[in-house]
Amino acid sequence: TFINIIGLAVGLATCLLIFLYVTDELSYDKYNANADRIYRVNNEIKFNGNYIDLAQVPAVMGGAMLREMPQVEQYTRISRHESFLVKKGSDNIQEQRVAYADSTLFDVFTLPLIAGNARTALKDYHALVITETIAKKYFNSTDVVGKTMLMNDSVNYNISAVIKDIPTQSHFHFDFFVPMMENGGSTEDNWLSENYNTYILLKKNADARQVEAQLNPFMDRHVAPQLQGVLNVSLADFKKGGDYIRASLTPLTAIHLHSNKQDEFEGNGNADYVYIFSGIALMILLIACVNFMNLSTARSSNRAKEVGVRKALGSLKANLIQQFLAESFLISFIALMLAILMAWVLLPYFNQLAGKEIIAATLLQPTMLLSLIGLMLVVGLLAGSYPAFFLSSFQPIDVLKGKLATGFQRSWLRNSLVVFQFVISIALIFGTIVIYNQLN
Repeated sequence: TFINIIGLAVGLATCLLIFLYVTDELSYDKYNANADRIYRVNNEIKFNGNYIDLAQVPAVMGGAMLREMPQVEQYTRISRHESFLVKKGSDNIQEQRVAYADSTLFDVFTLPLIAGNARTALKDYHALVITETIAKKYFNSTDVVGKTMLMNDSVNYNISAVIKDIPTQSHFHFDFFVPMMENGGSTEDNWLSENYNTYILLKKNADARQVEAQLNPFMDRHVAPQLQGVLNVSLADFKKGGDYIRASLTPLTAIHLHSNKQDEFEGNGNADYVYIFSGIALMILLIACVNFMNLSTARSSNRAKEVGVRKALGSLKANLIQQFLAESFLISFIALMLAILMAWVLLPYFNQLAGKEIIAATLLQPTMLLSLIGLMLVVGLLAGSYPAFFLSSFQPIDVLKGKLATGFQRSWLRNSLVVFQFVISIALIFGTIVIYNQLN
């Protein structure tokens, strides 16, 4: 029983850690209240044999989409700012996470304010929106609206709002936002320059595919006059040479796992890893279940007389199945409790390995607990069903005559399970060694 519980607990703990990783990867940017209606606009350019796939678009594109496409409710732009040297006492501290942002930032993204007014926070020159961590770092308080911060020993910025720290599961993390109007190129009517990460909020029930279908004709209308004026070439001739300027939309929640364009704010994840790790978790769980079944059936000879006596005394097969399934669920429950404890202890090391910031409290969230209970029931049923039916099928007379051993040794299903278990184990070990050597 100890070996059974430990084996199942280790398998469940491993699956639990991988499940936390996969859940974390799939949750990026979903903290936004309108995440399902937010899209980033991209540009794809081919010119003179050069190809660029950009997460940025021209400065004027968002405003033009708002005017010309009725499905667009709002837009906002974010652009990297040079680092700040922030004065604190007699020291200048370099801060890298600085961005320009439109005043519509809070209309599109859900960035809860601790202090200040979202509608006016980024409407004045030298206004400054900072995160809770920065407020505490420089003032030891979040009640700092109206105070100033000296940047680069030259400009005083007035703190107009304090926002909560941007969640870890976000594709961008900035600590300082300054008004977009301070970026000189933000008002240029230049459709041949792409420097702004632009996001649109679609109206409810708007079809993103219809909006995306309008993008390339929309681009052609605006790009054609500037191609003629700047490059002295018509749009038709531009396209004849195989060149193009195209636009596309990426759903906000797909950026982290499905986007790998130039000028992303941060390095993104990879959907393939999510699928691979999910598959590995499933394989490990199957190995644990098969191990449970093998050990349970291997012990069946020790319980054969028990089954024989119970049947001789009048127990029905259904009663025995219920008994063995109940034992399976009990062992699964104990293993699950042990697995949660293991995962809790190992989580800091797992975070370090995976580059995550998953908190242990995640294990106690209602949805997580319900998922774990469901997993326990599935594992208990999956791992206990074969032993339950196998043990309950013993015939009392065969057991008492000692005929069980011969039949048990010839169990093709049990032998198949052993082979399956070793095949998956060897495949995982082999894959791990290959990947480890490749990384080295």
